[in-house]
Amino acid sequence: MLGVLLSLAAGITYGAADFIGGLASRRSSTFSVVIISQLSGLIVLLAVSPFLPASAPQRSDLTWGLLGGVGGAAGITLLYRGLAIGRMSVVSPVTAVVAAIVPLVVGLALGERPTLIALVGIAIALVAVVLVSSAEAPGEPASNAAPGLVAMASSAARSTARGFLAQPGVPEALLSGVAIGAFYVCLARTHAAAGLWPLACSRGASIALLATLALGLRRPLVPGRGGLLIISFAGVLDMLANALYLIATKVGLLSIVAVLASLYPASTVLLARMVLHERLNRVQLVGVCCALIAVALIAGGT
Repeated sequence: MLGVLLSLAAGITYGAADFIGGLASRRSSTFSVVIISQLSGLIVLLAVSPFLPASAPQRSDLTWGLLGGVGGAAGITLLYRGLAIGRMSVVSPVTAVVAAIVPLVVGLALGERPTLIALVGIAIALVAVVLVSSAEAPGEPASNAAPGLVAMASSAARSTARGFLAQPGVPEALLSGVAIGAFYVCLARTHAAAGLWPLACSRGASIALLATLALGLRRPLVPGRGGLLIISFAGVLDMLANALYLIATKVGLLSIVAVLASLYPASTVLLARMVLHERLNRVQLVGVCCALIAVALIAGGT
């Protein structure tokens, strides 16, 4: 049960971090948002590390952390790009369902065997994410697209066959899901005795990789006016979510923890509804109900 609670807490925090990061990506370059947010999260982690329980990471733990950093860097960059040009209530859930499937398959392949009730809950959870991701007018420009990107997104959608993949931000969401799923798997492969040091290695690797790429592409790293505080806040929330997820993987099955953490679109969609006034259609509301049922089944079958 503790793994379920930690996973849900991670999902809620992930959703809030993605919403805030998506908003920040409209006023600042994606690279500046990702690098500054991850750097702020790393600084907070290192600041609190002396107060955490003693840990003894092995070389393999640090290696998995570095590999996870590569996947995390790609995943968060693609996600923030998708959130900046697409509809948040579509991009975030698409990323989530793909990110959930990757560790689910890996967990089952490694011999994890959730109970039948939990498996039913997992299936309903994946359906819930798909339902929540539905949009009323998938071929139209996103209502919350970043300034200056609406025309580009709409022309791209009209120049290709109308459909799911033609929606602004969806290709980025699919690729982001694969990368984030790999990040989930890498963190779960570390030992409990490693503490949160795999996260520190992951953040260090992703920051170095993204900074090098940004400099090579000559992308601006200075955030837009008034953006530093909100970007830093998103980074702290993201680090907190990662810590909750990492701890959850040590007390629960990866195939369950990852799926529950991937329900984060619920908080993203709720925030988009309250702040950006994005409408939820009936199918999306059914998806929210399915998510609640899934959580109940997974908790009851754990």
